[in-house]
Amino acid sequence: MWKWEAEGEAKAVIVMVHGAMEHHRRYGWLIEMWRLSGFHVIMGDLPGQGMTTRSRRGHIDSFDEYLFEVKDWIQAAYKFELPVFLLGHSMGGLISIRLLQEERLKLAGVILSSPCLGLIKKPNHFLNIFSYVLNKTFPSLRMNSGLTVDMATRNIDVRDADANDTLYVTKVSVRWYRELIHATKLAFEKLDKTQDVPLLAMQGGDDLIVNKKSVSDWFNHAPFSEKRFKEWPKCYHEIFNEPEREEVFEYAKDFVNSQLKAIGYIV
Repeated sequence: MWKWEAEGEAKAVIVMVHGAMEHHRRYGWLIEMWRLSGFHVIMGDLPGQGMTTRSRRGHIDSFDEYLFEVKDWIQAAYKFELPVFLLGHSMGGLISIRLLQEERLKLAGVILSSPCLGLIKKPNHFLNIFSYVLNKTFPSLRMNSGLTVDMATRNIDVRDADANDTLYVTKVSVRWYRELIHATKLAFEKLDKTQDVPLLAMQGGDDLIVNKKSVSDWFNHAPFSEKRFKEWPKCYHEIFNEPEREEVFEYAKDFVNSQLKAIGYIV
């Protein structure tokens, strides 16, 4: 994991969790925006992605590996003795949800960015059935994810950078896929187990990767005392990379600052 300290006196700590295929370096702009706004940031690369062991790229044995890893990042954030916020994008949003269902964490709030609660593009029926067999016989078999950067964002600069990004994962294992689908199912099944913390869920209106109806369905049934939902029209999946990203960031920052005011950290 890595830590970036705030410019000046810090108000809180933002723990960020990236999505599938990607890594922390793709969040340079967002990290700097939080830092310049008075927040420490903690982030790392999830198992099998980014700068983690290349022999397991695109593969996990269990989705719980992600939960254990992010829990360590949150524990590191506690050491600052400041309010802690968890921000998860896409699969990182799903990881955040599953953590809230399996743990009781000391968090001032959670931000979900286009959380992976249902995919638009799925394997055909035959491949889906066959994946159950492969998951038992050859779980590490890797296949093309079928996702492209052009599906993720309209931002040309980000697309160009990703085209030459050697850390970007293009193939995922059968086990990874089955674990993702199972975690998505649990996110709905364990709604009543979800820890009650202030929640902001944001979704790209023109998301080509995550099914936005699944996201709104989960949100509408989620048992949070305080929750906000914001859909960003025209935005693709990566709302913090879109041309409107400054507006998206300001909305997220407003949520964080409002929670800090509520607990007396900002006057």
